[in-house]
Amino acid sequence: MHVLVINTGSSSVKFTLFKGKELRKKAWGQVERIGLSHTTIHYHRSNGDKITREIRITQTHQAVEAITGFLTDEQVGVVKKKTDITGIGHRVVHGGERIHAPVRITADVKRIIADCIPLAPLHNPVNLAGIEACETIFDDISQVAVFDTAFHAGLPAHAYLYGLPYQLYREDGIRRYGFHGTSHQYVSRKAARLLNRPLASLKMITCHLGNGCSLAAVDGGKSVDTSMGFTPLEGVLMGTRCGDLDPAVVCYLMEKKQLDSRQISDLLNKQSGLLGLADIGSSDLRDISRESHAGNRQAGTAIETFIYRIKKYIGAYTFALGGLDALVFTGGIGENMPSVRSGICRDLSGFGVCIDTDRNAMADMAASKINQPDAPVDILVIPTDEEYEIARQTRALIGDGNPA
Repeated sequence: MHVLVINTGSSSVKFTLFKGKELRKKAWGQVERIGLSHTTIHYHRSNGDKITREIRITQTHQAVEAITGFLTDEQVGVVKKKTDITGIGHRVVHGGERIHAPVRITADVKRIIADCIPLAPLHNPVNLAGIEACETIFDDISQVAVFDTAFHAGLPAHAYLYGLPYQLYREDGIRRYGFHGTSHQYVSRKAARLLNRPLASLKMITCHLGNGCSLAAVDGGKSVDTSMGFTPLEGVLMGTRCGDLDPAVVCYLMEKKQLDSRQISDLLNKQSGLLGLADIGSSDLRDISRESHAGNRQAGTAIETFIYRIKKYIGAYTFALGGLDALVFTGGIGENMPSVRSGICRDLSGFGVCIDTDRNAMADMAASKINQPDAPVDILVIPTDEEYEIARQTRALIGDGNPA
């Protein structure tokens, strides 16, 4: 059995091919700069082979054709023919309120994805393009959509409703949806296995920290609150997104600076966050950290603000959960920056969060426990693997039942 995972972006298509019940990675890579100059495909095989080649591609369909060509190539392919692939799992960002789990792709499902385009205008159209490309290229192969929002679909009403007229929720669907759900679900399951405890018994906070950041309160394997909201803009400070903000600031900027809605959106989503606050021309926390160590006080303030916002959410979610068993770090920052993890955990020993300095410094790409021995709260670093989670859910749906 082979499962192909497709993750379509605005100018890229990422792919991973998994084999067997164990879902071993056989090949992976991406086509990047679609529709731009120097379009490139990166192709990796599990035996260590790496190929990078410029190709002429302007559309998603052509990118999927190129990927298929590499996977089935006589010299570098890992399957003999397209029909050796038994299922395709697609990452889709937004499923709204109508989709709460991975689903087989049908005409109705595609209509729901299209209906959610106003809620995810940058993502759902290209996700749909990837699905339709695979429908054309792979005849009669089962396809599954796995939604970023699905893991959070079971939030209680008191967690997802905003303090707005209820009519806006009823008629326009304005509510908290949450994102990064596939990552939060993967690391919460992995944490339970690492701790050798039933997932249903655990109260945990999962911190997906990358260019985009979100936290989730996970009770017994179910998301009961999450920091991102109606869009991925809400929540903690991020690479270029502002996170939580007094809504009156938007009104002020529109009146004082004469900015229209598009300019406001660009300001809040692309010019703010660590990029805007550090004011060094980079949103990369590694660059900002170097500037801070070199004496740039504003860069240091940006890092302190980033850490402080995350600590506030951890405190709030600990009380919302009624206790905490595990704190999980994942994502590019969460996995690779010990200084950020230690900063977040600093002064939390009174709540049972006691980080071990040596373990934290040595945590690498393998899942690791970094709390002090016998600390009440386990602190874990778990590399996320959204592609594996999509493949797992795809295989379970087209195979012997729903994902466990």
